[in-house]
Amino acid sequence: MDLDSRGLILKISKTYKVSHFLFSLKLYSALSTRHKMKTNWIQKTHRTTQKSLVALCVLVALALSACGGSGNSSADSNAAVVDPYPGVKAYTSLDLNAPLNYTSPTLLAHYDADLLATRNSTPANSTTDKGATLGRVLFNDTRLSFNNTKSCASCHVQANGFVDRAQFSTGFTGGQTTAHAMRLGNVAFYQGNRMFWDKRAASLEVQATDPIQNAIEMGFDATHGGFSALVSIMQTLPYYPELFKWVFGDEAISEVRVQNALAQFQRSMISANSKWDRAYAVVYANNGSVNSPQNFGRSLAGNNIPEADRFTASEDRGRALFIQGPNNGGKGCAGCHQPPTFSLDPNSRSNGLDLNETVIFKSPSLKNVALDGRFMHDGRFSTLEEVLTHYATGIQAGPARDNRLPAGGIPMTAQDQADIVAFLKTLTDSTLNTDTRFASPFIK
Repeated sequence: MDLDSRGLILKISKTYKVSHFLFSLKLYSALSTRHKMKTNWIQKTHRTTQKSLVALCVLVALALSACGGSGNSSADSNAAVVDPYPGVKAYTSLDLNAPLNYTSPTLLAHYDADLLATRNSTPANSTTDKGATLGRVLFNDTRLSFNNTKSCASCHVQANGFVDRAQFSTGFTGGQTTAHAMRLGNVAFYQGNRMFWDKRAASLEVQATDPIQNAIEMGFDATHGGFSALVSIMQTLPYYPELFKWVFGDEAISEVRVQNALAQFQRSMISANSKWDRAYAVVYANNGSVNSPQNFGRSLAGNNIPEADRFTASEDRGRALFIQGPNNGGKGCAGCHQPPTFSLDPNSRSNGLDLNETVIFKSPSLKNVALDGRFMHDGRFSTLEEVLTHYATGIQAGPARDNRLPAGGIPMTAQDQADIVAFLKTLTDSTLNTDTRFASPFIK
C-alpha cells in the first residue's frame, strides 16, 4: 500500500472514531480488491494489444512478401544473379551461359561422319563450344598486336572468305608481309596437316600464334618481349581471366592454351553451303558421287535441283572439266583439289610457277576462291582467268613439279578456261562469310 492510502486510513479513523486497526484492515482489503481489478484489466488490455500487434506484423509480412520481400530478401536475390563474367559482358556480346554451337553444326548430308572424321584435329585438342568461343575472341582481338591495331581477322576477313584481297597484308607498323594471306575455310580438311604456304608449321596449333610473334604482322617478337609479354597484357584485360577459367577451369593464360583455342575456332570454319554443295546434295541423295556424269542443271532420278541452285550450261561444263580426269575428257583439276571440301591432296607437289622450283607449296581449299583478290603464295595473279592461263600455257619444269601437270601447260581452249572459272564461282559460300559464329564479338 502506498503512502497516500495510509494517510487516508488515518484521517477516516480519527473522524469516525473507529478502531484504527479494524478499519484499516477492512479498508486495506477493499483497496486490495480494487487494485486486483485494476491489474486484471491492465493485463487483459496488454494481452489484447499483443494479439493485435502480432496480427499486424503478420499482415505487414504478407504485404512485403507480395511486393517482392524485405530489403534483406532483395539483397539476397540480387546476390544470386550477379554476373560471374562482368569483363566479358563489358567488352563483348557473348553469352557464356548459352555458347554458340561449334561442335555439331547443321551440314548437308554429303558432309557425313566419314568425311568429318578426316579433319586434321589434334587428338589432344578436340573442338568444344567453349574452346572455339575463346578462339573467336582471340582471332578478332586487336589487343593481341603490339600497338592494338591488328588482329588475325585484319588479314583474314570473313566477308572475303577469310582472306585479304590485297597481294600482301599490312602489318602493325605498316610493313608488308612477304606472302599472300591464305583462305581459312575448310582448313580442317587439309590432310597434310602442316600449315603455311611453305608448310613450316607442324600443325594448325603451332601455326596459330606465329603471326602474333611475327615482327611484321602483329609485333610480339623477341624485341617486344615475345609471347610472355603478351600474356602479361592479357592478364590485365578483364575478359581473358574470366574466359580462360570458363574454358580450362582456371585463369592461367599460356601460349599452348591460346594455340588450342585458335585452332578449334579455325577448324570450325567449315564451308558446306555453296551452290555446288546444294546441287551436289541432290546427286548424293540419289546415290551419286562427285564423279557422277549427271547434269547439275536438270532433274535427277525424279528429284529436281532447286531452281536457284541449278547450274548454267557454262558452269556445268566447267564442273565436268574440273572433276573428270584427262582420260575422261576433263582436265583433272580434282586430282589435286579434291571435292567435296576442295582441299589439297597431301601428295600434291609444285604447280610449276617458276622454272626449276624446289619448294612444294600447299594450297588452301578452293571454297570461296572467287572472293579472293590475289592468287598463289605470292599473290602474283589478280584474276581467276590469269590462273587458268597459267595452267593452260605457263607450267614450268622443275624438280618439285607435280607429274600430273605437264610442263608447258594442260591443253585447253579459251572456252574451257571460261567454263572452269564459271564453275569455280559456284564454290562461293555466303553462309560461311556471314555466319555470326565467326564474326567479331567485341562491342568495344
